[in-house]
Amino acid sequence: MASDSHIVRVTGVRKSFKMGKLSVEALKGIDLQIERGQYISIMGPSGSGKSTLFNMIGGLDKPSEGKVFIDEVDISQLDAYELAWLRCRKIGYIFQTFNIIQVMTALENVTLPMVFAGMGNDEAVDKGMALLKLVGLEERFQHKPFELSGGQQQRVAIARALANDPAIILADEPTGNLDLSTGEEIIALLKRLSQDRNVTVISATHDIKMLNVSDKVVWIRDGRVDKIEDRAELSISVGQVA
Repeated sequence: MASDSHIVRVTGVRKSFKMGKLSVEALKGIDLQIERGQYISIMGPSGSGKSTLFNMIGGLDKPSEGKVFIDEVDISQLDAYELAWLRCRKIGYIFQTFNIIQVMTALENVTLPMVFAGMGNDEAVDKGMALLKLVGLEERFQHKPFELSGGQQQRVAIARALANDPAIILADEPTGNLDLSTGEEIIALLKRLSQDRNVTVISATHDIKMLNVSDKVVWIRDGRVDKIEDRAELSISVGQVA
């Protein structure tokens, strides 16, 4: 049943891929509802379908069957222009490999989505500097990626993800290329942003440290939702995992 509190609804989603003459079913009927402002981790072994589900929620791919709703908009019914508009304004993306543009400064990377959205240059620069300050990089605004550490590059990516005040941040293995300490800092930063800005954070991850900050964990196995656990109910603790 639809609810104003649900920012994401996934209903009966299946996804099949062709591999030569074979058809591989990556998702086998996913039903999922995510509330506004929650910090959600999608977890599961490699090949479980979690990255495919992540891509469906982000509008980066379309289901073979079923529907994905973002703010009660069925994104499968959108044309390419409408989908690009939604992704630009509703969703911020953070990737394991940072995906920031190497020839641009930190500030230019952060303001790029604002330019695409039609914001004036002066306003974009002011907002970009405010976002870099938010992630602790205001003094590095003129630095290019090769002059920044991995953790600093990921902070630029987080600031860029916030550029157009999205309702959702999708983080694909955001700590995958970071050392333990830096990964913990990024996780804490994402959690703080979720709480302070009421942004829904959805992370596809192998990182067990995410359990400490997640409101819910969605466990995916063999293309299906195996279980959904609230933080207080989690049956695995960080201290038990090597």
